[in-house]
Amino acid sequence: MQTTINHNPQSSQQHLVLPWQQQQVNISGDKTLTQAENDNYAVAVFGTIRAYQQTLNHEINAAQYLLEVVERDFELFYQQIAGFFSAIIVEKSSGQCFLVTDHVGSVPLYYHYNQIGLTVATSLSEMSPERFELNAQGIFNYCYFHCIPAPTTIYQDVYKVEAGHQVTFNSQGFQGTILRYRPQYNYSTAPDSKLHQQCQNLVAQAVKRHVSPDCGAFLSGGLDSSTVAGMLATEQKNAKTFSIGFAEKAYDETEYAHITAQHFSTDHHTLELQPEELIGNFEKIAAYFDEPFGNSSAMAAYACAKFAKSHGVEQMLAGDGGDEIFAGNERYAKQKVFEHFTNSPPAIQRILSGVFCNTPLSKLPLGAKAASYIKQAQQGLPDRLESYNFINRFAHSEMFCDDFLTKVDVKQPITQKRERYQQADSPCMIEKMLFLDWKFTLADNDLVKVSKMGKMAGVEVKYPLLEKELIDFSCTLDANKKLPKQQLRDFFKQAFSNFLAPQTLTKAKHGFGLPFGSWMQQSDELMALVAQALQRLGERNIIKAVFIERAISMHKQEHAGYYGELIWILVVLELWLEAHQR
Repeated sequence: MQTTINHNPQSSQQHLVLPWQQQQVNISGDKTLTQAENDNYAVAVFGTIRAYQQTLNHEINAAQYLLEVVERDFELFYQQIAGFFSAIIVEKSSGQCFLVTDHVGSVPLYYHYNQIGLTVATSLSEMSPERFELNAQGIFNYCYFHCIPAPTTIYQDVYKVEAGHQVTFNSQGFQGTILRYRPQYNYSTAPDSKLHQQCQNLVAQAVKRHVSPDCGAFLSGGLDSSTVAGMLATEQKNAKTFSIGFAEKAYDETEYAHITAQHFSTDHHTLELQPEELIGNFEKIAAYFDEPFGNSSAMAAYACAKFAKSHGVEQMLAGDGGDEIFAGNERYAKQKVFEHFTNSPPAIQRILSGVFCNTPLSKLPLGAKAASYIKQAQQGLPDRLESYNFINRFAHSEMFCDDFLTKVDVKQPITQKRERYQQADSPCMIEKMLFLDWKFTLADNDLVKVSKMGKMAGVEVKYPLLEKELIDFSCTLDANKKLPKQQLRDFFKQAFSNFLAPQTLTKAKHGFGLPFGSWMQQSDELMALVAQALQRLGERNIIKAVFIERAISMHKQEHAGYYGELIWILVVLELWLEAHQR
């Protein structure tokens, strides 16, 4: 079997064709593509692969290295590799083809199968999407999650490999999918001092792997970005760091970014973002994603990457992942509170429920709080995490058009979330929530946002805190060590107490948010753009026009920030559909 590469010199895309028994595997993408084969296997890799716990050797062909590891032991090859990649492996003797993604799904892998063969790409735009119909389920899932989690996509019959998974095909088609990355929770008994040093060493090694002469770092001022920026500064004198600021103080944390910059003596640059920047780029940003993508902080990520590019930066180090591996989000601490009820004896639960729920006591202030607590606790995880979801705050028939609802399974999103939650090999609620966030918050949302916006700005983004070894290390820490009581990121803060500025260690969590709801109130031009897009969306037989009008009213009269996010999601959907001529 012989592989061939078709490369258009006018394009950064590469096209690889792997003969596959009576069919073929057509592979294309915009990441670095390598290939290798022997008598038993043919392999293609997007991105970088290295030996687990080893430094990346840029001179080694990633596909050749993977081929050697697969040849030694196909069943165990995944445990022996690390890096940020997606791969296609064809086993010649059995005629099977395997699609594989890294542990956090950092390099997307989309696929479509028909009688001609298998088409695989790192971008939906490479799959001639005009030949596919829109997938109503994908649109519903977008409204639910504000993105479209794998394996569903916006197009019918096109799918995406989930993070850390392997999808198998043979000449008869799809054969199944398995979870390849499933860390074990073997908690260490080593002294904290030793674990703290080990954590620092792993982070330092991870950052060092990605340092290049023309790199810089995102710096929001939080724990993660400050840690990465600080480690970059130890590797490079006058390391470049970049922040986004806002006139709206509730969204601005440049003060803390400056503290970190001074602490590590970085060459720091700050850009204050204005509504005009959004107006000029709104349609372009919405259209740039492969699918509708509703995370409003995409605008800030793009502006920051573009700002860095203007200062000669070609590669950015991002701090994404620290909260999701070391328990730094408020929802982890909040959900621990409900565990007091769910872990109590069933008899106690029944008594408390009988006393406070649907009784006169539930009408009193304290009784109402107790009843609310009990009802939320009874809901269980991960369902309880969706209590503030827009879709769950309105009846489906109130939000969506009737014809549209007949085409979707409204239970699919929460079913998918439950399945991912249960995939973690731990009975611990915190570990399950963290594992879930690796799949949803990171793989399907944050990494999509930052990588795509970096690419749009002409910058490649790297994620040191998501190296496989660091995530595996986090699984050796007892959940009560990562999050004792209500103390978020406690272990990590202790590990870096002698490295980060004291103010960084004590600040509240923030991030690159966007004051979209406030900007709509301030800018007539932005409000006009929004109103026109929403009017067009109301004519599509997806979202009811009367609901759209209600959302605008609630934004004006109730909560600009909360309902501004809902409006953003709806506007992005319309702008994406228009840009892709749908």
